[in-house]
Amino acid sequence: MRKVFIPALLDNFVSNRVNVICGIALLMLAMTFETISFSQEIDLTVYNQNLGLVKDRREIKLDKGVQRIEFTDVAVQIDPTSVHFKSLSYPNKCSVLEQNFEYDLISREKLLQKYIGKEIELERRFGKDGEKKEIIKGALLSTSGGLTIKSGDKILVNPSGEISLSKLPEGLILKPTLLWLLENEISGEHKIEVDYLTNGINWNADYVIVSDKDDKNLDLTGWVTIDNKSGASYKDAKLKLIAGDIHRASPPGVMRNDMMYETKAKRAPQPQFEEKAFFEYHLYTLQRRTTVRDNETKQIEFVSASAVPVKKLYIYDGAAQKFYGYNQWSRADRNYGVQSNKKVYVMLDFKNSKENNLGIPLPKGKMRVYKEDSDKSLEFIGEDFIEHTPKDENVRIYLGDAFDIVGERVQTDFKNGDDFADESFKITVRNHKEEPIEVRVVEKLYRWSNWKITQKSQDYEKKDARTIEYKLKVAKDSESVLTYTVHYWWD
Repeated sequence: MRKVFIPALLDNFVSNRVNVICGIALLMLAMTFETISFSQEIDLTVYNQNLGLVKDRREIKLDKGVQRIEFTDVAVQIDPTSVHFKSLSYPNKCSVLEQNFEYDLISREKLLQKYIGKEIELERRFGKDGEKKEIIKGALLSTSGGLTIKSGDKILVNPSGEISLSKLPEGLILKPTLLWLLENEISGEHKIEVDYLTNGINWNADYVIVSDKDDKNLDLTGWVTIDNKSGASYKDAKLKLIAGDIHRASPPGVMRNDMMYETKAKRAPQPQFEEKAFFEYHLYTLQRRTTVRDNETKQIEFVSASAVPVKKLYIYDGAAQKFYGYNQWSRADRNYGVQSNKKVYVMLDFKNSKENNLGIPLPKGKMRVYKEDSDKSLEFIGEDFIEHTPKDENVRIYLGDAFDIVGERVQTDFKNGDDFADESFKITVRNHKEEPIEVRVVEKLYRWSNWKITQKSQDYEKKDARTIEYKLKVAKDSESVLTYTVHYWWD
């Protein structure tokens, strides 16, 4: 009877070390890469669309004639079709005949896959202190679910032991590598520049806001957060950030998916980033070099402002009705748009202007708002996302719903005929706070495009073609009511 050994589970297989007996080959390979792997100068431009532009300048020695050059330490997520090579020393004397990107990196799994059908060795130790050892040689049959080895007339399934391979298989490399076939006319030292795009690196803005006791002024600190998962590190890089929505072409049928900081905002002696308009975007350049390591999240302050005037707004949008377009049933259905909620939104609103100690383009990002308690500690009161905001535009942050303010919206009358509809509403806002407030009551007139307010308890402001807004004052621990009637007509 054949003897089948099953001495270990898959976990044991995964924990085995792979010893490759090819020290000389590995050393020569490493030396080949190191001759031109050192990056002398890096410029890194990061877009807030999971994209980076790398400009890598190095000095290398080139011979005259046609030669093969290996360029390592590039991003794993590089777009090989975006690579541009040039010699800065002799731009018209050195040209690329052929370019390749090799990324089949050495790994335990790939090494073993290359040895399927070939002989490997297992060294197993046993005895009280592992002083005895046994060498097993056999052909590797499979790595699925663990090792399967044919040794003589035996089949070993998931054998334990230290795996040894005789040599490094062809086609595997230590680092992602760009390979060029160059034609060079002048031998000697060349300063070259390699530009390429890479995915896997992104940035966004995070803002910390501290509101004062009366919510009249705020301090704002903006942080750049860079997340690098591109598969490369960028040492002492000149860092630029581009804010804006650039268009990227996708292949047909493919869809692309694109911390608590120091809480007291302080005015920096000098801005760390210099901002300027660039094409239809905005460019932020760090005024010093920095290192962005692979698998690192880096944060750098880029804006700081104090005593920014702010308004606290209470907004009641009682209907909470989405607009699905005008249609026949919206004209006749008395229940259309009468759904009501009681929540009153709390928002902070400020203008991004120079007069308000700001006035710079604010990249899109998350704004976290804190407020100082009576014991001088800061408490978190809400957060919201903002889109790219140019200077002199307003920023409005939704923080949450007011606890002590309740809204109520009721349809009090509805009449309609063949070519008209009349609808009346009563809106009540109850204020349980110890101070008077003003609530902005938003009403959506979605029943038809032709409308006119025929009765109203107070004046309103027309915000757009189907929205009006009332400013309703409510005394402390009291309630206020507004009413209106709207007349719709159609041909």
